[in-house]
Amino acid sequence: MRVIVAEDYSAQCREAADIVEKLVRENPQCHLGLATGSSPVGMYQELARRCKEEGLDFSRVTSVNLDEYTGLEPSHDQSYRYFMDSNLFDHINIDKNNTYVAKGTGNLEENLKEFNAKLNEKDTDLQVLGVGADGHVGFNEPGDKLYASAHSEVLDESTIDANARFFASRDDVPRGAVTMGMAGIMRSGCLLLIISGSNKEDAATQLLMTDEVTSKCPVTFLKIHRNAIVIITKELADKIGYKG
Repeated sequence: MRVIVAEDYSAQCREAADIVEKLVRENPQCHLGLATGSSPVGMYQELARRCKEEGLDFSRVTSVNLDEYTGLEPSHDQSYRYFMDSNLFDHINIDKNNTYVAKGTGNLEENLKEFNAKLNEKDTDLQVLGVGADGHVGFNEPGDKLYASAHSEVLDESTIDANARFFASRDDVPRGAVTMGMAGIMRSGCLLLIISGSNKEDAATQLLMTDEVTSKCPVTFLKIHRNAIVIITKELADKIGYKG
C-alpha cells in the first residue's frame, strides 16, 4: 500500500487526478470504477478542467459506479447517477452510454442481477474510493461479515447522519443502498483511496496505524491489495501520527 501525504485538499485532488490521467493517457480504453461523496469532487473538477483545457480524452473510457441509493430515481438530485452527471460526466467527453450506475428503483433482485452481470463483464483498471467515518467503502458497512458480490445494504445510523447534510432533513435520507461487494472492489487493478473530511481520523488510524484487517472496518481490506494508493492530507497525517 502506497501512501501519499498531500499539503491540503487541493493538492490531494491534483495528486489523485494525476493518477487517473496517467492511466487514461496510457490506456484510452480503460475501465474506471467511480465513487461519489464529497471526497472525490475536487478530483472530478480537476479532471474536467484537464479534459477541457489540456485535451485529456475520455471518449473511449468506460465506467461503473460503486453504489446507488435505493428509492431514488436517476433524476433525483441526490441520486448517484445525478451526482456523476453533474460533477463529472456533463463536463468531460465521455459517452454516457459507456457509464453505468446501478438502478435504485424498481425490482431490487433484478437490479442486483444486472449490477453483478455488469461487474462480471470486466474488472476495473482503477477503482476510486472514499471512506466513511465508520470505515465503510462503497456501502459495505462494518459488521460481523462482508459480502463478495453486489448486494443491498441497510445503512448504519452513522452513515445516515453523515449523509443528512445533503438532504432537506435526516428523515429524507434513504435507509438502503445497492453496492459493489468487496470482491468487486478488490479485483480492480488499482485502488485509489482519497481520505478527506474532519471525521475520518478513526478510519485512517485503523488503515494506516494498525496491522489489522477486519470486517469491523472494511477499509482495512486495502492492506491486502497488491496495488492500493491512499492519499491523505498532511493535517490528517499529523492528527493520527502517521510519519510515512
